[in-house]
Amino acid sequence: MPASQAMPQVMSTGAPTDRRGRALHDLRVSVTDRCNFRCEYCMPKDAFGRGHQFLPKSQLLDYAEIETLVRAFIRLGVRKVRLTGGEPLLRDDLENLVARLADLNLDLAMTTNASLLDKSRAQSLRAAVIRRINISLDALDETIYRRINRIHSPLADILRGIDHALAVFDSVKVNMVVQRDINDGEIIPMARHFRNSGAILRFIEFMDVGNHNRWSFAQVFSAREIIARINTVFPLVAVDANYHGEVAKRWRYRDGGGEIGVISSISQPFCGDCARARLSAVGELYTCLFARRGHDLRKLLRGGADENELVAHIGGLWQNRDDQYSVERTARMQTKKTRDKEQTQVIPAWHDPPAKKVEMSYIGG
Repeated sequence: MPASQAMPQVMSTGAPTDRRGRALHDLRVSVTDRCNFRCEYCMPKDAFGRGHQFLPKSQLLDYAEIETLVRAFIRLGVRKVRLTGGEPLLRDDLENLVARLADLNLDLAMTTNASLLDKSRAQSLRAAVIRRINISLDALDETIYRRINRIHSPLADILRGIDHALAVFDSVKVNMVVQRDINDGEIIPMARHFRNSGAILRFIEFMDVGNHNRWSFAQVFSAREIIARINTVFPLVAVDANYHGEVAKRWRYRDGGGEIGVISSISQPFCGDCARARLSAVGELYTCLFARRGHDLRKLLRGGADENELVAHIGGLWQNRDDQYSVERTARMQTKKTRDKEQTQVIPAWHDPPAKKVEMSYIGG
């Protein structure tokens, strides 16, 4: 390779660990707070309706600023970057950002609802070096699908987007958030549809992210229940994790029909292995999906801080990190012994503390 085309080098400073010994490895980068869906568990219409004020473009990080921050994160140990939103395909010329980040030799991926993922867009993202893509889809029944996302985008468009993704990307995962009595009846239809398709279907427990989704423990359909239901129709066998800290527990179909994953933040918290940071579209660093506040990196960046100063500041924030929200939530779900029976009874009437948490749409889940 000619010197003029050589891959830019990012000098590493080594991976710092937080107060619980967790190293920084993954970074989610939100490129917009806007989304064209209004999913009840993320951006419900009553909170994100027509009067909702989204961020003005001037406040969003531009692509050069995102690249600068990602370079700093790489020096601190980040090797995987996922582009998120809102809906990232709503951001103009996203391929430009992808091309910039591709030059940093990262494992680069994206999460989308696939409503805008036509054939040409899938091909242009692949050409810009997106290799892996996650697509959100919570039901195959049109009525249930519309009940959840509250928009009029045809389900057929999403399924076509998934087909376009399967045609060009190295890895395609389909994410389904499961809610009891809302779409748990879609578990088997989804499993049946995506078996032997090349896509990995991942089931996600309904989480108490943000402040507007009216989360309740009663609506959580647990990972154990999901696996048990699938196993009765399509027998499963557990599979080892791809890497330390992988959030999804992996399973494969015994008959060779493919693989599924289950993410169990509620019933089986995995905070102890969490190596993920999140960067909002305005440059705020969040060290937990359930965080109540972020750390403003845009102010430093636009104030003239160089890469070394950014690395030092971000490294210090990570070293002070002590987040383990899901573990603490589990502890707060009271356990007591009944007086008349010698057994432990779990009381599911746990309520989130009144302090507000960051919205999932703001940091990309």
